[in-house]
Amino acid sequence: MQPGSPKSYRFRPAFAENWKTAREQIMRLEPGLLLVGGDVTRDGSIHQWELEEMRRDFDGMGIPYHVIPGNMDTGNKHTRRPGPDPGRRDPELNITPGQVARFESVFGPLHWSIVHRGLRVTGFCDMLLGSGLPEEELLWAWLEGLRPLAGQGDHVFLAHYAFFIDELHEETFDVGRRDQYLEWYFGLDRPVRERLLAIGRRCGLTRVITGHIHCRHEVAAEGVTFDFAPGIAFAQWGDRGPEWDPTLGVLAYDVRDGRIVRKRFVALERASARTDGYGPGGHPHPEMRDYSLAWEKGEEPA
Repeated sequence: MQPGSPKSYRFRPAFAENWKTAREQIMRLEPGLLLVGGDVTRDGSIHQWELEEMRRDFDGMGIPYHVIPGNMDTGNKHTRRPGPDPGRRDPELNITPGQVARFESVFGPLHWSIVHRGLRVTGFCDMLLGSGLPEEELLWAWLEGLRPLAGQGDHVFLAHYAFFIDELHEETFDVGRRDQYLEWYFGLDRPVRERLLAIGRRCGLTRVITGHIHCRHEVAAEGVTFDFAPGIAFAQWGDRGPEWDPTLGVLAYDVRDGRIVRKRFVALERASARTDGYGPGGHPHPEMRDYSLAWEKGEEPA
């Protein structure tokens, strides 16, 4: 959803309007559970108040919900090598312990496993995996401890980065190659993916839902359905191929006796046509953050 804030150094009103529309539609659906697959904020990785504003938004919906962070909330997956664009400085965009702590202070633990109407959902911060941070070791230990539950129905993993782009067992893409950079940026590296799949096989994994790409796509492989969820604020990668749908919206799942019996795509009733706003896109570095542009006075991060 990443609506952003007019108190920030960058803001696109269209993103905020699209989240407001989606929020209204979700409430009318009256779901028993709301799952949020990351990119909760535009710049929660540096603005704790954006995280807090979205926490209030979710609390006000009157719907039970569980959240995992996205890279806009806590920083990107790790790389020790720069990408092909020297201005992007990818290693400086890596997730950090401070960003992790900030997210947890607002939304609670970065990993959790719940049962809803017999359906098991396990959410986790996949940006940590492959990072080498102390938090990664703790997350792997927790994931390795997952076991099937008595009477468990379907088991869903909720993560942010796509497990793969084209093939389940594809090799890791090269961050330094211009023709592979987006594939690297949007997907998990193979060692992380293969370890997650092994854990999934041991604990009855049947579906993986991810939100990083902002483009709807579905792939079934080795008994698991992979749902690439649509975007709400904006779409990305709609030109990837005919099977990739950039239409904005949300996914709705009907659950019966622990099983997902139907999946529906609920398109945004109206996508904002506004093109105004201010500030840079992408992942701007500190020297690009000009808070004098803000439409509303706010507090700059230290």
